[in-house]
Formats: sequence, C-alpha cells, structure tokens
Amino acid sequence: MYSLSRVSGNTIFIKKLGKSLTGLSKRHKNKERYQMSFELNYCPNVEYVLGRLRQLYDREAQDQIFAFMDVPTLTMERFAKEHKPGYCDYPDPFERIAFWDSYLHERMKVYDDSVPSAYLTEMDQGLYGGLIGGEVRFLCDPDSGWISSMVPPILKNLSEFEQLKFDPDNKWFHHYTRQLDIFVKESTQKFCISHFILIDSLNFVFELFGGTDTYLYLVEQPELIHRAIDLAFDLNVKVQDTFFDIVPRINGGTCSKRAQWIPGRIVDESVDPFHMTSVDYFENWGREPIERIFEKYDGGVVHLHGNGHHLLNSVSTIKGLKVIHLHDEKDDLPIINILKDVKDIIKDIPLIVEVNFNDFREALENHRLSGGVLYQVKDVTDIDTANYYMDKVRAYRI
Repeated sequence: MYSLSRVSGNTIFIKKLGKSLTGLSKRHKNKERYQMSFELNYCPNVEYVLGRLRQLYDREAQDQIFAFMDVPTLTMERFAKEHKPGYCDYPDPFERIAFWDSYLHERMKVYDDSVPSAYLTEMDQGLYGGLIGGEVRFLCDPDSGWISSMVPPILKNLSEFEQLKFDPDNKWFHHYTRQLDIFVKESTQKFCISHFILIDSLNFVFELFGGTDTYLYLVEQPELIHRAIDLAFDLNVKVQDTFFDIVPRINGGTCSKRAQWIPGRIVDESVDPFHMTSVDYFENWGREPIERIFEKYDGGVVHLHGNGHHLLNSVSTIKGLKVIHLHDEKDDLPIINILKDVKDIIKDIPLIVEVNFNDFREALENHRLSGGVLYQVKDVTDIDTANYYMDKVRAYRI
C-alpha cells in the first residue's frame, strides 16, 4: 500500500468563472472549460518547463533538444515486489492514485522537461469495449507499475453488431468517471492527469471481431467496417469529452504521458493495426478517422512501433498532427541511429524518441543529437546524473 503525502510549496487552484470549484463530475456536465494554474508542488519549475515545451510544439525549437530522464525509484521497486505479473482484478482507484503520488513525488527533484502526471492505465484499452458489453480483463506488469486492460473479441457473429450501443448506466462508465473524480481530487496541488489512448478506427474493430477477422472484413465486409468505425468515433468522443469535462487543463494545455504537455485539448491516437498493412490500407482506412477526431479536438499525438516505420511519411501528413512518438524496439536498430533520416521525412514536426542513457550520453557529448526532439532517456542511474546531463541538454544548440 502507498500512503498519500502532501508537500508544502507552490499552490494549485482551480477556478470556474472566478469562483472556486468544489464539486467533481456532476459539476462538469455543463462542459465548461476549467483552468488549472501552472504551479505544481511536484514540479517547482513548471512554468519554465511549459515555456520550453510550448516552443517545441509550436515548432520553434529546431535548434534545441529536450529530455525526460527515467530514473529508478523506490516506488517502482516496491510495486514490483508487491505485485505478481499476469491477470488481476480491477484495482482500487485510491491505491492507484497513491502509487502515482508516491512515484511522482520521488521524481520531483529531477529537473528535466517533464510535467508530472498520472495515467489511467486501467482504462487504456478495455474501457472502450467494456462500454458496449465486452468482458474487461486486467493485466499487471510489475516492472512498469501498470495495470492495463483489454477485452477478448466481443461479437460471435456479425448480426450482433446491430445490438451494440452505449448505455450511460454501464458499470464501466461509472468506474471511469469515479476514477477520474478520485484522480483529480487526490492530485490537486501536486501533479496532473494525463490524457489516455483512443481506441477508435481499426483498434476498436479489433475489439469487436479480433485482429484476423478485422483484416478479412476489410475486403469481405467493407460497409460493416465503415459502420463500426463510425460507432467507434461516437464512443471515443464520449470518453474523451468526459475526460476533458472532468480533468482541468494546465495553462490551457493537455498533460500527456508521451508528450508531457501540449497547448489545447489534445488526444492520443494509435495506428497500431496498420503496422501490419501496406501504406495504401492506411490511406484508405486509417487517415480519415484520425483526421476526423483530431479536428473534433485541437489535434493529437501519434505513436509508431518498430514495425510501423513504413507509415512514417503518411502519418507525418495527417492534418492536426502535433507530435510523433517513435518507440525504440529491442530487435530493431535504435531510433537514435536513424534519427537524421527520420527528420528528413517529417521535417519540423516535433518528435519523441526513446533512447538508452549510454547512447544518449555518447551522442550528446559528441554533438550528434537532432533538434526539435524530446528524448525519453531510459535507465539513467540516479537523480544527480539526470540533472547533470539536463544542464547540458538545456545548453545544447544545433
């Protein structure tokens, strides 16, 4: 178990038309925007960090580099000891927010380009299927501190599709709003709440039929797929609107596990199903749903895994795209080794890349890092080392 702690220091306050906000989800149903001050106890230099991130996402920092330093924490070590890998029950939201409180409190002495935020790992995928009757299953990963979710294929035959609909009394919607309320209340004055992944387009169709049948139905049942994608759009808008109604924005922007903070109401998109298709399939089936939901909000983040790099040119031209996150896969050439080629393709689009600390340090010291990039530096040995190299990061110019 983790105990909640409060740290003296800067104060956060939430305002609604000049009055203090004391209610939670019921007060948010009018869809008014709420503004959080940009002072966070767990990020004493948050105003400076937001200024740097704004430069990055406004595409005004091609000569600069940015970094998130991943350091070991006692919180992660404790979680790994106390939890077994594999399937588990839906966790207590109070225990989950206490985990984030403990983890982000430990990181508050790391002066990097991060904005501390908790991520609703429990709602990352299974929520969407659960909202239309799917069996939500949870999986614990002790090494990452995540308890994630998924559903097995929901429909046994095509005719069942006609019966799908969102019910606001669905138990998973109640779990979702309750968890948001708890996370907002317990994070106030300390840290933020990150947006979380969309499960729309073919990601949602996967939850209906499974991956293999989804690819078959693209050819055999294209009209059904179009209808499923439309259903996915409406469901994802409901989920994301609820998030933005309940979770305050910080200084007019959205906090993000991937991007840290971006101005506006920004969503987090996945093109994973197209990693195993041709570019033509992405253009025919993937682009329009993404651009549609990006237009609904103020744009979005897209990530690519190692087997999706062939989509990079197409993804970089998505309307409303704010940043691309490239995962560093263990069996592929490290992204940092091909970064200049990637930058030639995406031009001035901000980029997030994962990199091992030793590779990052060597490239930094030999002045081989590309600008306009937020480097997620893994396996940094300790906080002092992280801060030492962050001084070099802030001074670095292309």
